[in-house]
Amino acid sequence: MRTIVFFDLPNIYARDKRNYLLFRKFLLNEGFIMLQESVYSKITLNSQQCQFLIDRIRKNAPKKGLIQVLNVTEKQYAQIEYIIGEPNTKIIDSEDRLIVL
Repeated sequence: MRTIVFFDLPNIYARDKRNYLLFRKFLLNEGFIMLQESVYSKITLNSQQCQFLIDRIRKNAPKKGLIQVLNVTEKQYAQIEYIIGEPNTKIIDSEDRLIVL
């Protein structure tokens, strides 16, 4: 499964910019990769792990802005159609690299 986070956070004031940077840093520390600006994705094992991740996102979300989470299967994610541009091949982002402990 994939957990995809879409967010639009204000960054007019210094406090808002700090909250934006802290949230972005949280996502990167959780293992998310950037698909495009303000859209991040992470591979998850099952729906239970997705829900745990959503709870962590709720706890670390800033007070202002818009944050949306979408869970999709790998089959659904593989159907992404690129209209303009190409996928970033520098990032290894597949289940082949997933290690289950």
